[in-house]
Amino acid sequence: MMAIESTNQFKGLFHVLGGLISPLDGIGPDKLTINELLLRLKTGTVEEVILALPATVEGDTTGFFLFRHLQDFPVKVTTLSKGIAIGDQLEYADEVTLGRSLINRILYQEAVLDNKK
Repeated sequence: MMAIESTNQFKGLFHVLGGLISPLDGIGPDKLTINELLLRLKTGTVEEVILALPATVEGDTTGFFLFRHLQDFPVKVTTLSKGIAIGDQLEYADEVTLGRSLINRILYQEAVLDNKK
């Protein structure tokens, strides 16, 4: 939460899950605050859910689980883009990160204009 707040780019409310789904560690959806999130969505006041999860197997599992359950609500479901960090060298990027960066690429002009705002 603090990392996102420090960007000054998000002005909404947070919902903290309290962890990630990890069957190997004995953590299932019932151990997280997913039901509480779904109750918040039932109020009809939430417009978007941003899945700010780590780029790990557990993060992807949790994201997919949430996405399947969020489809029942009229909310926009987004995720943080995943890619190469500023200052990183391409030859040191892992294949999954580099692959996601290619899949989620944006127009160069948009990237340059967004950075000038």
